[in-house]
Amino acid sequence: MMKAKPVAIALSAVFLAFPLVAQAQSAPAAAPTAEEAMVRYKHLVDFAYVSKVAMLPRKIEEGPLLIDSRPKARRYDTGHIPGAINIPDTSFEKMTHLLPQDKNRELIFYCQGPACDLSSKSALKAEKLGYTNIKVYDPGIPDWEAQGENASVSTDFILKILAEKMDIVLIDARPARRVANEGTIPGAINISDTNFEKEVDKLPADKMKEIIYFCQGFACDLSEKSAKKAKALGYKNVRTFAGGHPAYLAATGAQPAAGMAQAAQNMAGAMTQAAGAMAGAVAAIAIEPGKDKGSISVPSFERILKENPSQVALIDVRDAKDVKTGTFPGAINIPMNELEKKLGELPKDKPVIFVCSTGARSGEAYDTVSTLGSGIKAYFLDADVSFTPDNKYTIKGR
Repeated sequence: MMKAKPVAIALSAVFLAFPLVAQAQSAPAAAPTAEEAMVRYKHLVDFAYVSKVAMLPRKIEEGPLLIDSRPKARRYDTGHIPGAINIPDTSFEKMTHLLPQDKNRELIFYCQGPACDLSSKSALKAEKLGYTNIKVYDPGIPDWEAQGENASVSTDFILKILAEKMDIVLIDARPARRVANEGTIPGAINISDTNFEKEVDKLPADKMKEIIYFCQGFACDLSEKSAKKAKALGYKNVRTFAGGHPAYLAATGAQPAAGMAQAAQNMAGAMTQAAGAMAGAVAAIAIEPGKDKGSISVPSFERILKENPSQVALIDVRDAKDVKTGTFPGAINIPMNELEKKLGELPKDKPVIFVCSTGARSGEAYDTVSTLGSGIKAYFLDADVSFTPDNKYTIKGR
C-alpha cells in the first residue's frame, strides 16, 4: 500500500496540469495593435526627397507625379502639395485613368501622415497595375506644412469660395501689367510679389484671416513667395492656389480681359522718351514688336538670338535659383526685386530685352525701367519659356 502512493500522486499531478495545457493551446491569438494593422509600403521617401521634385515653378506634366490619396472635398480641395493630383484610395479603381500611361514614370503617393495608410494602400494597388517606380511620402501633408511649405487649394475650392461668397481674401501676386491685361479672379486684390513690402498695407489687419495667393500657374512661383512673406509677418491661415489664373480661366471658360488697362499701358513722359530713344536701335536690328506694348515678338526674338545676339543685352529677371535650371545663352541674371537698385548696370548703347519664364516678371521689369525714365532702350519677352540645365529652351508665344 505504501508503494502505490507515489504513483497516485504523480497521476493526480498530470490530471491537474492537463486542463491548464489544453487551455493554453486553445487560447486565441492576441489582436494586432493599431500600428501592426497599418499598411506600410516598402519604398518610403522624406521631405528632402519630395521637396526637390515638388517645388514650383515646374512642369507638372513631366517628372515625378505626386498623388494625394485622401478624400477630395474635405482634404485635397482645402489643401494639398502644389501640383499633386487627387486619386482617393477609396475610389482608386474608378480613377485609374488619371494615372500616366508610362508605367515607368515615378509615382509619389501621400496622405495625412504616419497615422494614415491610404497612400501605402494606393501604392500597392498601383504596383499590381504594373507601375515600376513607386514611392510613398509617409509623413504626408502635415510634414509638408510643418517644414514651412504652402498647401494649395484646388480649382473647385476657388469656385466654391466665389459661389458661396466665403470670407476668404484672394490675392493675385502677379505684376500689375499682367493683371491689367488679362484680368484676375473676381474679388481678388493685386499685390505684386515684387512690391510686397511697398503694398503690405493692403493685407487684412486681422492676422487670423484666411488668405489665398495665386499667380500664373505652375510655371510661376510668385504666389509661393508672397505666401511665405505673409506667414513671416504673422498671418496664420495662408494657402496658395497653384493652378492660378490659368486654371480659373480653364474651369470657367472665361477669356483674358484683353485691353483692360490701356490707360495704364499708355504711360506718359518717361515712357514716351524711352520709346523714342530706342527707335534707332529698333531699325538697326529689326526688332518687331509683340502684341503688348513694349514686348518683342517671338519670331523677332528668336531671329536676334540666332543672328545678332551681341547686339542686345538679355536680362533674366527670375530668381537666381530659377536661373540655375537654365536660361538663354548669354543672359545676365538680375532678379526683379534687385532691378531698381541695379539700373545703372544696364547698357544704354543697345536694346535691353528682359526675359523670364512666363512674361510676368519681364513685363514688370519693362514697366519699371520705363517708369523711372532711365533712358534704357527696353523690351520684354511675353511668352511661356521652358529651360533645360544645358540652356536649351522652347518658347510658346501668347
